[in-house]
Amino acid sequence: IDECKLDKCPKGAQCFNSEGGYECKCPPGYLPDTSEACFPDNRKSYSKYSKMEVALSGIGIAVGTLVLLAVGFWLFKKLSKRKQIKLKEKYYKKNGGLLLEQQVSSGEGTVEKTKIFVQEELEKATDNFNKSRILGKGGSGTVYKGMLTDGRIVAIKKSKIVDESQTGDFINELVILSQINHRNVVKLLGCCLETEVPLLVYEYISNGTLSQHLHDNTLKSSISWEHRLRISIELAGALSYLHSSASTPIFHRDIKSSNILLDESYKATVSDFGISRSVPIEATHLTTLVQGTFGYLDPEYFHSGQFTDKSDVYSFGIVLVELLTGQKPVSLSRSEQETNLAMHFISSVKQDRLHKILETRVLNEAGKEEIFVMAKLAKRCLKLVGKKRPTMKQVMVELEGLRRHDREQSLVIQKNYQPSMNLVNEQSSITMTWPYPR
Repeated sequence: IDECKLDKCPKGAQCFNSEGGYECKCPPGYLPDTSEACFPDNRKSYSKYSKMEVALSGIGIAVGTLVLLAVGFWLFKKLSKRKQIKLKEKYYKKNGGLLLEQQVSSGEGTVEKTKIFVQEELEKATDNFNKSRILGKGGSGTVYKGMLTDGRIVAIKKSKIVDESQTGDFINELVILSQINHRNVVKLLGCCLETEVPLLVYEYISNGTLSQHLHDNTLKSSISWEHRLRISIELAGALSYLHSSASTPIFHRDIKSSNILLDESYKATVSDFGISRSVPIEATHLTTLVQGTFGYLDPEYFHSGQFTDKSDVYSFGIVLVELLTGQKPVSLSRSEQETNLAMHFISSVKQDRLHKILETRVLNEAGKEEIFVMAKLAKRCLKLVGKKRPTMKQVMVELEGLRRHDREQSLVIQKNYQPSMNLVNEQSSITMTWPYPR
């Protein structure tokens, strides 16, 4: 049967007989539609169109994603920056920034001249407060060595504040140091209040502390008698200035050898004013909770809670004894009766054996008359009754007189050499045998 004659194929299609049936084929590029006709085959162009559309859609999605990521990152950075700014503002207030602004507006000292450093600058200066940069640690904080962007080497004190009530001590040190202009008092360069704990930036003093040079085995006896005498004069001058020449009298309240910095020429610089206090000119004392360092504390202040300028004099007396003996204010390596250096020194004077506790370099380089004057002065500074102690101005004058006479080689305590010298009082009730001629 020729089924193709029946014209069963769509219009435009060719019919091909086959065994038992037939097949309709449209011309190339056309598709059959058994009920209608052959239509152009649009699948190829549709496929091309679909691929292009998919590609463009993919690119669009990728670009959109990148834009969203960029916007998200920008928002994240902006929010983080805003959060950081708010955190810095919080720290600024917590660290006494508002109190500092009040001091500036009141015109107290020269606080307005103090530079305010940003956190990033000080982090960079100290290599993020690397432990290798630590110069020392104290009760009020840790001091790091740093280098500012202008090349200056500085000391940066990271305060140890456990509660907000202590921020007053920090601002106190800042304000006090802003009032002081003395060659033997450490210079404050600025501060940073936007960190978790406040930071103070000082000039860098390069040769460690007096304590290190007197007590460190590697540095012991490194200071000559001439330098010891000059250090005592410079310290006395600085304290005399604080007590009587500053715009407002200042009690340091923590004089000790570890708070006296030395440069390469052994010039002395007083540091650490964390617990110092300004006092009204008419005031004679401060009534406070007892603060300070054991071994340097004025016994009268310890019992009464009343700190006077003579309390600083007592602490200075301990430093004088350290310069003479090279020994620590408190040492468990000495016998129980000799643990406290002040008592050990006074006992040695009374028992006529001062020469046995003097440092070897002092014995070798100082004349007997020089040691006599300094030891007598130290003993007066250590009197238990504060009113019987000299003022720092009197101490400074006596020490300058000692140096002046020492330089002129004309200081004569006794006209003729005597084998003993009085170190207790003017009545020569107790003497000291001197086995070492100059």
